[in-house]
Amino acid sequence: MEPGIAGRRAAGWTAGALLAGVSVVAGCRVLDVDGPTPVPQLLAFLPWLLLPAGAALLLAAFARRRTLLVWALVVLAVTGGYVQPYGPEPAPPRGPVVARLDVLTANVEFGRATPDLLAAVRRERPDIVFVQECERTCSAALASELSRRDYPYRRVVEGDLAAGSAILSVHPLSGTGGIPGVLAMPGAVTTVGKSTVRLQLAHPLPPVPGGLDAWRADLARVRAWAAGSRGTPAILAGDFNSGQDHAAFRRVLDAGGLHDSARLGGAFRTPSWPAAAPRPLGAQIDHVLVSDDFGVRGARFLDLRGTDHRALIVGLDLHQG
Repeated sequence: MEPGIAGRRAAGWTAGALLAGVSVVAGCRVLDVDGPTPVPQLLAFLPWLLLPAGAALLLAAFARRRTLLVWALVVLAVTGGYVQPYGPEPAPPRGPVVARLDVLTANVEFGRATPDLLAAVRRERPDIVFVQECERTCSAALASELSRRDYPYRRVVEGDLAAGSAILSVHPLSGTGGIPGVLAMPGAVTTVGKSTVRLQLAHPLPPVPGGLDAWRADLARVRAWAAGSRGTPAILAGDFNSGQDHAAFRRVLDAGGLHDSARLGGAFRTPSWPAAAPRPLGAQIDHVLVSDDFGVRGARFLDLRGTDHRALIVGLDLHQG
């Protein structure tokens, strides 16, 4: 066999293999399902699948395989179409702005990033803080190093390693049952001006191989909370271990009529995990979701040492209902 023919044949086989893998993931996105391992894990990085699909296109051209060329173009078009933001634009504000809120959420990875979180809170002075993986030394640091004058209202669930969580607020909090889960997901109700706002921390289990059922069950409980809060001012924030390319996350948005503040605040697709990955690589799995009652003034991701997540701070305007 001539070397040129052998090379084109190898290129064709390689292109087919790449396209088969990307097609499975893109197909699940089209069918609105998360599929089995490794599809949910790969869906978190859906935009980056354009790279192997593009490589397959070049290989198909070299191999002179028209069928592979068409296949590659279809996969690129489908995958590229889903890179666009998910969800409708928020409804026009129903009334004047009655309060401005800055909200910060951070996964501090077993408490290791607590010192940087404390520094960020002192610097940014958010009105509401959601903290995930706040184990006992983290909760102790929040109690001892953040003044009660600054954050007099708190909902803290102590736990080891990833289990602990906390909500800190400058506004009064009334406790709720939160969302049950292996990882603590406390909730609260606050009063901002004359408006009652429901707050909920989200921290479902990650979609690790062998743990997809638990991941789906946790996100189903988050979805049920969102559905129960529909029609009322609500903020749902935390490490969702999922993003807009996961069907389970989109159902949370749809159930609650919620909007991803990063999308509205100019940080769409900005990665939040893994923090060590060079920009712009990574996935956005940390979110602040808000109801139509809020306008978004801006969104920024912050680097914290000691954690594999980036923190997210958003500026919100609460409109009178």
